[in-house]
Amino acid sequence: MSPHSLVECVPNFSEGRRPEVIAQIVAAARAVPGVRVLDTESDADHNRSVVTLVGPPHAITEAAYQMAAAAARLINLDEHHGQHPRMGATDVIPFIPLGDATLADCVALARQVGQRLGDELGIPVYLYEAAATRPERVNLADVRRGEYEGIRAEIDTPARAPDFGPRRVGTAGATAVGARAPLVAYNIYLGTADTSIAKRIAKAVRHSGGGLRYVKALGLDVGGRAQVSMNMTDYTQTPLHRAFEMVRSEAERFGVTLVESEVVGLVPQDARLDAAEHSLRLNGFKREQILERRLGEIPEVSPVAFVDQVAAATPAPGGGSVAALAGSLAAALSQMAAGLTVGRKKYVAVEEQMQAALAEASTLRADLLRLVDEDALAFQRVMAAYRLPKATEAEQTARQTAVQAALVGAAQTPLATAEKAVATLRLLARVARDGNPNARTDAAVGALMAEAATRGAALNVRANVRDIEDGAVAARLEAAIAGLEAEAATLAAEVVTLAR
Repeated sequence: MSPHSLVECVPNFSEGRRPEVIAQIVAAARAVPGVRVLDTESDADHNRSVVTLVGPPHAITEAAYQMAAAAARLINLDEHHGQHPRMGATDVIPFIPLGDATLADCVALARQVGQRLGDELGIPVYLYEAAATRPERVNLADVRRGEYEGIRAEIDTPARAPDFGPRRVGTAGATAVGARAPLVAYNIYLGTADTSIAKRIAKAVRHSGGGLRYVKALGLDVGGRAQVSMNMTDYTQTPLHRAFEMVRSEAERFGVTLVESEVVGLVPQDARLDAAEHSLRLNGFKREQILERRLGEIPEVSPVAFVDQVAAATPAPGGGSVAALAGSLAAALSQMAAGLTVGRKKYVAVEEQMQAALAEASTLRADLLRLVDEDALAFQRVMAAYRLPKATEAEQTARQTAVQAALVGAAQTPLATAEKAVATLRLLARVARDGNPNARTDAAVGALMAEAATRGAALNVRANVRDIEDGAVAARLEAAIAGLEAEAATLAAEVVTLAR
């Protein structure tokens, strides 16, 4: 597999009620260069979160490990209760091939990550689906049988011995790691609160019960509503509309209607188009007729898309993300100025210094680009905390704790932007002073961008600090950002003076 291949990873975590915990787990993935977090969905009734990541092989495996390590620290299975079956804090980690990556490549990644979780974190790991080492472990439901409590009681038996890790279960539980084709998580809500009906429908629909091939299904109680929860393991063979029709047919036997359905996480476009063609009875419809697909063939400059997102009447991405983007552009200019110095005989005396500057600029640019997304995510975490229920005293306490944690996180993110922007300014000062003088104007523009990034980030730090109740934390954040602002102003003035 090429190191530039893309792999998708969709880890599931046994936490859907504490946004501050979910945020820390997701942040562990975002901290890995090259990894992009595409989606995060949490369900309080299931008490479960599903995160979708993509990245090159080396990065995606590191992200999966770091997320599992964070989940092991933050989630205690002895205290976990939810509607969805679970066996571990990190319940399942599937790797899915994209582009030129193959299923065999993902099997190798699954075994690599599984061994590392067992060796370094002491988590029992079971390989499943295409990565399974035993035929009875191909099906995830069989691996998860008995859930956390059952595995804890039986792990010392030969049948339940893990593929990696110790034959004992701690509070992080056990984890299933595997490789599979793209899967669609598809749920249908029934017009009844009777979960027994959902369970009977699920049994009829799932393949193991004699139903549809490539469908796994459970009947659950979700917020007082009966739900048929399905995993469509091959939507090209069994499309979503076929599962919907069978659930509707089975529900009619009990005099029950279907209220609504939902997709959890991301879904391939073709899965939605198949359903649309079926429902609209389109004849001779071709995928090439879709406007967005044709537009997708036209290369788009990514800044245009980002500027459009900023211009939209939505609160995120906003000023914090723009500040981080300004910082990344400053780092890019420092990288350019250093690159115009490296390899030229005239500047051989500073060759080693400029090579180091190139590497540092590249890292800063990647870090600041990551913070563009992280700032928007931090805002979403604050909003999620404010939306928590507050009907009872216990709920009010939990909500306030979550809000305060989210506010601290939302202040720390722009603080990190300011720290990276000032580090970029220090680098720009060195490059402008010792590098190719023909690039000093570019370095000066970078310095102005980095100063703007710092000042913009400072505004966002203070916007959150004013609502933080812990005085010591608020004072520490204020002191840190004030020092960074002062240093940024001095460094920017120095670089601009060199360019004049």
